[in-house]
Amino acid sequence: MTTASPAPLRLAFVGGGPSCTYTMERLAAMVSAHDGPLALDIHVFDRTGRFGDGEVHSAEQPSVSFLNRIVGQVAFAADETVTGAGPLLAPAERPTLLEWCRRKFEETGDPAFDLAAEDWPKRYVHGLALKDLFTRYRNMLEAHPGVTVHLRRAEVTDVVDEGTHLRLVSDGAEPLDVDHVLMVTGHSTNDPARTPRQRPWQDFAERSAARFIPSAYPLERHLSEDDVAPEETVGCVGMGLTTFDVILYLTEGRGGQFVPADGGGLDYVPSGREPRSIVCFSGSGLFTFARPYNAKEVDLATYEHRGRFLTEDAVDRLRKTVGVPVTVGTREQRQLDFERHVFPLVVLEMHHLYYKTLLGADVADELARVSEAAYASFLDGESAGLGTEEATEILVAPLRTAVTAMETVLDGLLSGTADAPAEDLPWSVTGALYRFLTVVFGPEQAERMTALAAAPAELAAAVAGESSPWRHAKRVADHRFSWHESIRPIPATEWTSPEAYRAAMVAFMEKDHLQAAQDNLTNPAKAAADGVWRDLRPVLGHAVDFGGLTPSSHRAFLDVFMRHHNRLANGAALEVMEKMLALIRCGLVDIDAGPDARVRGEGDQWHVTGPHTGAERSFDVLVEAKVHAFDPAADTAPLYPNLLRRGLVRKWSNPGDGTEPPFEPGGLDLDAAFHPLAADGTADRRLTFLGPPSEGVMFFQLGALRPQQDHHVMQDILTWLAPFWEHVLERSAAARPAGTAAPSA
Repeated sequence: MTTASPAPLRLAFVGGGPSCTYTMERLAAMVSAHDGPLALDIHVFDRTGRFGDGEVHSAEQPSVSFLNRIVGQVAFAADETVTGAGPLLAPAERPTLLEWCRRKFEETGDPAFDLAAEDWPKRYVHGLALKDLFTRYRNMLEAHPGVTVHLRRAEVTDVVDEGTHLRLVSDGAEPLDVDHVLMVTGHSTNDPARTPRQRPWQDFAERSAARFIPSAYPLERHLSEDDVAPEETVGCVGMGLTTFDVILYLTEGRGGQFVPADGGGLDYVPSGREPRSIVCFSGSGLFTFARPYNAKEVDLATYEHRGRFLTEDAVDRLRKTVGVPVTVGTREQRQLDFERHVFPLVVLEMHHLYYKTLLGADVADELARVSEAAYASFLDGESAGLGTEEATEILVAPLRTAVTAMETVLDGLLSGTADAPAEDLPWSVTGALYRFLTVVFGPEQAERMTALAAAPAELAAAVAGESSPWRHAKRVADHRFSWHESIRPIPATEWTSPEAYRAAMVAFMEKDHLQAAQDNLTNPAKAAADGVWRDLRPVLGHAVDFGGLTPSSHRAFLDVFMRHHNRLANGAALEVMEKMLALIRCGLVDIDAGPDARVRGEGDQWHVTGPHTGAERSFDVLVEAKVHAFDPAADTAPLYPNLLRRGLVRKWSNPGDGTEPPFEPGGLDLDAAFHPLAADGTADRRLTFLGPPSEGVMFFQLGALRPQQDHHVMQDILTWLAPFWEHVLERSAAARPAGTAAPSA
């Protein structure tokens, strides 16, 4: 009697976008390095049929949308920096986006692909590369004996636990039984009827002639001229990246043109097909700030910031001294209050990096030295009973005192009122002077002026006779760092009228754009924001992940501090922001509502009120210009609500210690390997969720893969891949005919 060989191990991807492409690359590398046949059957489901790019990163999206990452910081495959990657494909088979674009430009001559590492690519270019590489990795997999890949244009609507396997139910296709499911569904859209923020807007739109667009994407589906006619007005809730996409699609996407303006910047030449006005408003009343030119890209290992005060060790020490002991699932945790315990370190780190950039590394060493005692006391919990403002002030006071003394010395030299100090100081006056002059005037002028340091009157005359290309003040004391001014650059004294606020916004954006053009290593404000809120994002994750904050603090982190992060360090390219400024100047984009704007429906229109500026604006179409947070219960697609109903997943909750209500941020209850957890703490290892569904229990799980970074996106994939590959080898060994030698893995 012959025993039937086991069926191939069957894997289903749900979602065919970037994360699927990255995972296909790892599978292709593992399979290519395997000697001998395998028994692996791969099925990729995507409801749009966009395999590789997916809907959000579609290669067919409007050409006016930019990727929010410079081209040199996008990869599609593991490289030599990735810990535990396993076999790597040949370099030619794993190009970065920059390398792919260079090859594409050589083939086509299309200027869309003619990009340097620090350039910002169009989003459709990224989509084209994803599609191309997905196809390449699919072909590699199918070339190996015993491996099959099936592409299914279908929406998975349900998963049924059949005991020995999982059954995938999809629209328009027979159910499919599989051994493993990798959920890489990406961004989702929530039903406004099940979303408290949007429900009143949806209700008003249903009973009036006013229209509400609960999700802007895909732009071409929701914002065509049939949806928004040229004579109509549009209101955008939100002033971040999605709003920029909406604005550019409604202007440049309708034939308008941006042309160089006299004196720099851009002017907008309308096509006549734009909406009459685009009103933008948010709680802050501010657009996200322009991302700086990335001077770190030449050598990331050298130039990306490493924390001096804001470190994972500091977070761990605070947990021991001030953390509240709780049980989160099966994990023991000591929860922190982000605002009281971690945020003061953020402010200290920003101060330190700001002055390091302004006055040089020698000054930074001295500022670190004078801050050490206050820093140690803070980590020991000596400020635990104080409010955030007071604790932060105590923590940064020694640094500020030292900076004030440095300002006196340097400004005396710069003004010609004092000679260089005769006594030795614990920091280099000449070095600090040269660095400051470099920031203000540039390296060539700084070298010439620093040579005059021994003759203060001549130095002062040289400084007075030179203008800063970035409009910097010429006194060190005029460059003092302020957290409050960083995050609220337009003071309340400028909120007195729509005209005053608009003028202040234009002035700030002009200044911000000059800072961005200077770069993230030379401009102190951009260096501090980029270095702390981007480069040290893993430290923030270390503080937040797996219930690291109390429930109320976790909520505040997402509602308040993530907005600070987005505004300071996750804005759009300078080119995009120059276009926004041009549209404000020509009157097409209206930001006059200012901070704390409120929108309401009345009659057959929407109305927004600026409580501080006094602006009142009406419009026809309200657009929710924000990416929706993942919410499995509110998802417009049936899959996640069905998984909840069946009990295959549940929402994660931060329980705290019982002294305050728990907090549900929206993501699923997953273990560290991204498997869903049952009430008893057991994990279903057949199911894995990467990306937005893990947002909640973990922090910042979004983003494109980065090269030469041992990036967390690839590490998440490897966490899933290692046990899965063992299962592949076991099934393949069982499927071999008796007496056949096992190949090498």
